[in-house]
Amino acid sequence: MTTAMEMPRVQECVVAACAYNHTGDCHAFAITIGSTDHAHCHTFVEMPVRGGIDTMIAQVGACQRSDCRHNADLECHAPAIRVGPDNDMADCMTYASR
Repeated sequence: MTTAMEMPRVQECVVAACAYNHTGDCHAFAITIGSTDHAHCHTFVEMPVRGGIDTMIAQVGACQRSDCRHNADLECHAPAIRVGPDNDMADCMTYASR
């Protein structure tokens, strides 16, 4: 049996338009990061309602940016990440090229 590793938390999300953002905290269970051209938060969704789990702070479930220095085997190994506006509405601001 394989033990799940603890994934990095979303320390801060400043993308207020996201339905999972509650006053700077992401409340999705987990987020996915990555696109071919930048570190986009694929969990970002703009809706008039707020979603997620109030008692939980999101973690990075998957990262498709294999060129990030925090990425090993498509898993994020940063201590925590920040999400903010960049090329799209929501990108991983912790992304750092190798």
